[in-house]
Amino acid sequence: MKRPSAVMLCAAALLAWTGAQAQELKFATQNPKGHPLVTGMERFAEIVAAKSGGKMKVNLFPGGVLGSDQANVSALQGGTLDMVVLNSGILASQAKEFGVFDFPFMFANPKEADAVVDGPFGKMMHDKLLAHGIVGLAYWELGFRDITNSRRPITKVDDIAGLKLRVIPNAINVDWVKALGANPTPLPFPEVYAALDQKAIDGQENPPTVISANKFYEVQKYLVMSNHQYNPQSLIFSKKVWDTLSPASQKILSEAAVEAGKYQRQVSRDAAGGALETLKKNGMQVTELAPAELAKFREAMKPVIAKHSEIVGADVVNALQAELAKVRK
Repeated sequence: MKRPSAVMLCAAALLAWTGAQAQELKFATQNPKGHPLVTGMERFAEIVAAKSGGKMKVNLFPGGVLGSDQANVSALQGGTLDMVVLNSGILASQAKEFGVFDFPFMFANPKEADAVVDGPFGKMMHDKLLAHGIVGLAYWELGFRDITNSRRPITKVDDIAGLKLRVIPNAINVDWVKALGANPTPLPFPEVYAALDQKAIDGQENPPTVISANKFYEVQKYLVMSNHQYNPQSLIFSKKVWDTLSPASQKILSEAAVEAGKYQRQVSRDAAGGALETLKKNGMQVTELAPAELAKFREAMKPVIAKHSEIVGADVVNALQAELAKVRK
């Protein structure tokens, strides 16, 4: 019998070694390919592949193909899904303190948001997820949310009253829509387009990049630049899976999450103006609220913020306000 050559033995050993070391990870989001979040995911996968020398591969599942955010979080906690990027406020279902990220008019601009989430406050919040089987790696962004509908242009706050608006399925978003006299309809994101198309709802609210990427302009006529809420995005990882990884692999993923996040935020901000132009070109009528109307909007939100400050906890709200005060000096 012919003995295998040294080269053959080395190749077999290398194959066995790389096979043992290879790790494939599943990474999900609700937004479709082409959206800045998915562009960030693609960059993350590239960085992980490069830093790991190809021993770690990140497979992307955009467009809600693995289900709603809530289903993804459940799968992540169970260890059947490795990673998700989603609105930080949605995690209030796991840790009530995360409701603070959905407070209307909390951040005045992206710079404020970056300083808060990248600092000790953001770390403190992600640390609260560990007890729920979730590891928070970094904060990315969705951006400032605006309201669309198919019934009428919105030039004053009172125009919002009576509209049936889809909201992210959590309590604070239901409450702020009610405070404007509108009818909130909580829906998982993958169901929104069909609900708009079938007139089951009148409108929804999201940043222009989301509205454009998901072609909501096909089923929505009016957009008001309300900028009523800023959404940080939490890039989260299954603790069940995380605990099986080597410290070196954990370091690669942590660093890649932050590095890709900086890139993703810039892509998001660069894309915002272009997305708005796309919406206009596709027939959406864009309006803005006068300063007096914006002040009225903010005033209507005060009871909502007061109610949810009690739910979130004064310590968390005070910590956030203290961080904002430092940034605004």
